[in-house]
Amino acid sequence: MVRSEIRGRVLEVTLDRPPANAIDRDVSVALYEQFARLRDDPDLHAGILTGAGERFFSGGWDLKAAAEGREDPSTDFGPGGFAGITELFDLDKPVIAAVNGMAAGGGFELVLACDLILAADHAELFLPEVSIGIVPDAGGAQRLPRRLPWFVAMDLLLTSRRLSAAEAARWGLVRSVHPAADLLPAARDIADQIAAAPPATVQAVKEIARRGEALSVEETFAAMPGWPAYSKALATDDYRETADKWKR
Repeated sequence: MVRSEIRGRVLEVTLDRPPANAIDRDVSVALYEQFARLRDDPDLHAGILTGAGERFFSGGWDLKAAAEGREDPSTDFGPGGFAGITELFDLDKPVIAAVNGMAAGGGFELVLACDLILAADHAELFLPEVSIGIVPDAGGAQRLPRRLPWFVAMDLLLTSRRLSAAEAARWGLVRSVHPAADLLPAARDIADQIAAAPPATVQAVKEIARRGEALSVEETFAAMPGWPAYSKALATDDYRETADKWKR
């Protein structure tokens, strides 16, 4: 269902639930457990999230469970919200999404909750919810207009149009596009680069970007001294040593 592996300082999480890597409450809780592990383990500095197989990253919410009456849009998906990360607002370690195939609905929302996105060249991302009478409220309507120009985001939200990996890269949503066989190695290279940096600094940068997204620049500057990851970074030996060098 959800597999994980530690490579050095990087936690790799694989959503493995054939045929479409669909997400129900149990999968959401299992994903949360991995993201909480990344958050809480000081030896882990970054994460990679991908899907098993080549056709689907994730088909999103488990519609079979919904059709059988086991779940509905009001379902409590556990800590971290849908997919275990869409409402995990205290995760200050970066997560890279390696989108190995189709990311539909909640699968696209899961991607949007990550910090960097790489995609296989055949991947597609789309939000079909409006066309079937569901609100994409696990990050689609909230995050997509912050990640893309307004008119592009609204086009995708309202028409359910499929976004190719290449177009997503042109808009800056996807960092890079790769042949399927090269996708995970590329994600690993980036994760290792991030994990090699001082972890407190990396976490401070994500905290500032995450918290500051809802604030003005002026408000962000005023609030930063009270934010825990930023304060921790300023107190590290790495910061002091660099600051001392600058003073000389």
